[in-house]
Amino acid sequence: MVNINGKIKQISYITKGVETKDGAGVRLKRIFGGPNTVNITDPFLLLDHFGSDRIDDYISGFPWHPHRGIETITYLLSGKVEHRDSTDHRGTIYPDELQWMTAGSGIFHEEMPKPLDEKNPEELLRANGIPTLVSGFQLWLNLPAKYKMTVPTYRNIKGSEVPAITLDGATVKIIAGEYEKYSGMYTSRYGIDPLYLDVSMDEESEFSYKIKEGYTAIIFSVTGEGIYRDQKLEPDTAAILSNDGEWIDIKTGRSKYRFILLSGKPLHEPVKWYGPIVMNTDEQIREAIMDLNRDKFVREKNPMVE
Repeated sequence: MVNINGKIKQISYITKGVETKDGAGVRLKRIFGGPNTVNITDPFLLLDHFGSDRIDDYISGFPWHPHRGIETITYLLSGKVEHRDSTDHRGTIYPDELQWMTAGSGIFHEEMPKPLDEKNPEELLRANGIPTLVSGFQLWLNLPAKYKMTVPTYRNIKGSEVPAITLDGATVKIIAGEYEKYSGMYTSRYGIDPLYLDVSMDEESEFSYKIKEGYTAIIFSVTGEGIYRDQKLEPDTAAILSNDGEWIDIKTGRSKYRFILLSGKPLHEPVKWYGPIVMNTDEQIREAIMDLNRDKFVREKNPMVE
């Protein structure tokens, strides 16, 4: 068990996932996202939980659409997602895999969720403790102003490449950042220093982690129930923590608990938002729209692949 030497952060705000539709009609829960929350979740812009045991809720997918000025991270728990983009990258994301895409100066892509076994989907109703044919998360991470127009980069992260550490009743998958001196698969080159941990806790256990000073910290509850400073953390909610304090400390009672821990260095920059495009000024948004209308949105034909 970690020895906490410092002040535990308080919960400043809890946001509950709101049912909505996106893409071509995919039903999902928007945990947070949009200009109204960006100041308290900075540098994180949006978090969606997609998934259902009804194929009609997601089969229409997220057809061809643009992004600029952000990174999108898709993490799949069950099912599969077929994807392709404007630079001829294509493939399939399977359970426990991630797609980390830096849109930068501009990219088009599509993501199409499907059951893992399309011929017999009813046999695959339960995976990772979540009763869905398809389930996953998409996170949007803002890019600093000086990197908004960086060269697009695409990374596919296999589940076997993600370090997993089991300690004191908790298994921690390290997607980005560090835990117990182990580093995740992704290290940002853009100064945001993101932390992305997938934590699964046993009953009657405790998990503690020290957040870097001045960083935003968010606990997104996936399944089960956690307890934070005597407050219950329920599925499809995000607890945004105060800047005051250093530590998070989560306990469980009679149920297991799975959550995503996010942390990153806030940018404190102006945000101008137009659908899947997030920039700093109105002029940059107008430029992006003109690029779309003139078919000049994709500026880099051969982005880097990692």
